[in-house]
Amino acid sequence: MNPFIEQLKKRLHEPLPGLDAQLIMVPSQIASLRKNLSGSDNPKKSAVLILLYPFQEGISTVLIERSIYTGIHSGQIAFPGGRAEDTDPDLKYTALRETHEEVGISIDEVEIIGNLTNVYISPSNYLVTPFVGYLPYPPNFLINEREVQKVIQMDILNTEKVVKSTKKIMYSNGLSLQTPFYDVAGHTIWGATAMMMSEFIVVTEKTKKGLGK
Repeated sequence: MNPFIEQLKKRLHEPLPGLDAQLIMVPSQIASLRKNLSGSDNPKKSAVLILLYPFQEGISTVLIERSIYTGIHSGQIAFPGGRAEDTDPDLKYTALRETHEEVGISIDEVEIIGNLTNVYISPSNYLVTPFVGYLPYPPNFLINEREVQKVIQMDILNTEKVVKSTKKIMYSNGLSLQTPFYDVAGHTIWGATAMMMSEFIVVTEKTKKGLGK
């Protein structure tokens, strides 16, 4: 296995940065209400996959731009994933199944190396578990056009290309808030996905330091 992935696997089984890292990408008006980020009494369970794979002499991950539909998350940039089904044996399987359904990745060839801290999405009452998986070769994406408009590949070892900024974003409750976001190749990544990415970047940077990169 790639030395970075081996080290990352170990790092993911140590204490995680957690909510402190996630809150970096939350508007101050919301971040002050930390209890609202912990979830409801009966949230809907879901999972996403941060899929890592070798690409152009580096390690990349994939994001998807969701299709336009009538719903809260229409058109947003996200990691592949979705809601747990009753037939899913666990959330790890949910993340793999949804990734296969959305972008055609073979379930059998991805090794789950760990997970990040859960993220609660209050507008839709989802509690999301982000899993990190490794595929030892570049994937051949097969996009489900009903759910996905496009895939966005991102070099995770080159985080200086992930630009953090802020702008006014309209929320589902009608509020327009100055919101932190990541710009990845011109795409705006905010909300729950940005929170996951923020924690992942912290873990990644610690891993790179451990390897002397």
